Parts: sequence; structure tokens; C-alpha cells
Amino acid sequence: MDDIPLSLLFGILIVLILLSAFFSSAETSMMTLNRYRLRHMAKDLHRGAILVSKMLDRPDRLLGLLLFGNNLVNIFAASIVTIIAIKLFGEIGILPASLILTAVILIFGEVAPKTLAATHPERIALLFVYILLPLSYVLYPFVWLINQIANSLLALLGIKPGAEKRNLSLSSDELRTVVDEAGKLIPRRHKKMLLGILDLSNATVEDIMVSRNDIVGININATHADIVELISHCQHTRLPVYRDNIDNIIGILHVRYLPRILKNLDEFIPEELAKITREPYFVPLGTPLHTQLLNFQRKKGRIGLVVDEYGVIQGLVTLEDILEEIVGEFTTDLQLFDQDIQPQEDGSYIIKGSAMLRDINKQLDWDLPGDGPKTLNGLILHRLEDIPEVGTSLRLGDFALEITQAVDNAVKTVQIRRLSRENGTNR
Repeated sequence: MDDIPLSLLFGILIVLILLSAFFSSAETSMMTLNRYRLRHMAKDLHRGAILVSKMLDRPDRLLGLLLFGNNLVNIFAASIVTIIAIKLFGEIGILPASLILTAVILIFGEVAPKTLAATHPERIALLFVYILLPLSYVLYPFVWLINQIANSLLALLGIKPGAEKRNLSLSSDELRTVVDEAGKLIPRRHKKMLLGILDLSNATVEDIMVSRNDIVGININATHADIVELISHCQHTRLPVYRDNIDNIIGILHVRYLPRILKNLDEFIPEELAKITREPYFVPLGTPLHTQLLNFQRKKGRIGLVVDEYGVIQGLVTLEDILEEIVGEFTTDLQLFDQDIQPQEDGSYIIKGSAMLRDINKQLDWDLPGDGPKTLNGLILHRLEDIPEVGTSLRLGDFALEITQAVDNAVKTVQIRRLSRENGTNR
């Protein structure tokens, strides 16, 4: 060693530090690489992406290679620094030289290259893989032995690395986070639709259905004048037809078939409506929206009557209602849009008791509790455990509610003010 010139030793040291930087940056880039972008590139037959995917299939072998190489060059670097220190300062220079080497490797061999790799993982991984793959074959015996020993120790803890393929699937909540953080990569409108699709699995037909009391239908036993009035002014394309009450359902009437029997409104016979109705389609209460969307598609239907476990009709759900959960409101009838929510000059809102809590929260960006009752009326009755009188006030979190109208054992309208969280004043 005494015959080796210092210039050569310093040259070897610089090469070892560069190799340390190489292994450190390769490790960080491989481990932080976007797996989904990598999978997409591999499907497009990008050679570098295919090779990286192959190496990532066995992360234990990849880490064994990288750590073996990194530790090997760091140990050699320490040995070279020791020789240089002895040559220059004798044994007294070993400690200061070791401290200097630690700082140099930490900065130039670890922190800087790993930060660079974390910033540009794709570019570095796809470049370094052409070096790592051949190196993995050259060092395979050493890496294999290290992995066998390490995996044997892990097996004692019940862990079997490489026994199963890495799970790259995303849960619904994780996918929501990906969509939220996509930024400008996804247009805002498209992002809202994607989130709407994800929300379908968290909601049921009960969340969006028209409640039983609000179903517009034709009572075939009603007077001739009432039926004509309903048909003449109804804004729906499909109407339930029943006898006396909605539980005695006859069928679903599509208004396009009405001209067959309405050539003369003064002469038509109500019983003839039953001949042109379609068999009603019943939907169990609690059916998830994504399931019901598929059911409508399979049955070629657009309207269903929601029934509870006893077969009693609780409400009505349409294909349009589900689609609006994805794309938002697309009705062009201004009289129908937001008819349940009326803003007031003082910043409060007059809201119908039959309004769905889900719709209120979406339209006003509120957070009224929706994990129990589905309507505003149901929420108030659940909290008060009594039928409130007009003028009754209550507070739900950040919201002050006052009953403005109550009829037939139900809350008809409520005035709601949102309070500030700081001091309880109106917001």
C-alpha cells in the first residue's frame, strides 16, 4: 500500500463515492416510482419500464443487490480513507478522516442523490435499470446468499417475502385521493363525475328516492276531472297508476301512450289507462346505487318503486336520479330545480321537510348528519323524539333550525341558519 500514489487513492475514493451515490439514487428511484405510470408504460412496450417491472416483481432481490453494492463501496471507501490518513498524518489522522468521510458520503453519497432520485424517480430508474439488471446477474450468488439468510430470519416471524405478488390495487377511498390530487391533469368537471361514480357505492336508493308522500301518480278511482287535470299539467314522462293508494299499484304509464286513449279528454275512460301500463318494477330498500344502475341497465328500465322488507312502497327511484349523482343536475325546468331549498335575504334558507339530506349537503356544501334518517323531517323527528310544533327551535352542530310549518304529524318547512364555529353568530 505504501507504493500506491496518493493521486490514485484519491481517484479510487472519488469513484467509490460516485458508486455510493449511484446505489443510493437507484434505491430511492426504484422504491418511489409511480407503479401505475410504470404499468401503463410497460403496456405500451416501453423496454425500460418492462425491465423495471421485472426487477420490482422481487423487491427482496432488488433491495439485496442495492444494499450489498452500497455497503460494499462504503466499506471500501472507509478503507481507502484510512490508508490516505495514515499516509498523510499517521494514525492520529484516522479519526478526523473518518468524520470527514462520513460527512462526504452523507452529503454526496446519500442525501443529495436520494433527493434527486425522489424528485425524478422515473427518469433515473428507467436509465439505471440497464446497469442494475446486468449487475444483478454478476452479483447473483452473493445477493442470493444474503437473501436466503435474511428471508430465513423473516420466516421465523411468519413473513415470507416474495410469496405473493405486490398488491397494487386501490380501495375506493384511495382512488378518491388519487382523483382529488390529480390537479389539472383531470378537468374539474370530469373529476366531479369520477368522484360521483365512486360515491355510488356509498349511497343507496333510499338516499335519492322520491318519498312515498311525494310520488306523483294517477289514482284510477279519482274523478274524471282530477285525472284530466293531472295528465294535462304533469311534467313527468312516467307515472305510477294505482287504485286509491300507492300500495295498490297497477303499473307504470308512459305518457307517449296517452294519445291512444286521449283523442278526446272529455270522453276517455280512466279504466283504459290500466291497459297501456307496464308492469311495475320493485327495488328493495337499501340497494346500493351502483347496483341499481346496473339493474336498470340489465332490465332496460328507467323507474322503480322502492319497497321495504314487508313489500310496502316507501318511495320511487329513477335512472335520471342516479345519473344526476354522477353528472349533476341536468333538468332544464327551473320550477323543479332547487324547489325544496329557498334562500332568504338574511342568509338563511327555507327548506322543505321532505328534502333529502344528501341533496341539501350537496347543493349548499353543508355537513348535516346523513348516516341515519335520510330526510330533513326524519332528522328533526329523530333528534327531538317528538312531533314539534311551529316555532320550535333546535341546534344541530353548526346549524340553527326553526320549524316554520308542521302539518299532519310531519315537519313541512324549516328555516335553517348556519352558525360560525368561532362565536355562534350567523354566517
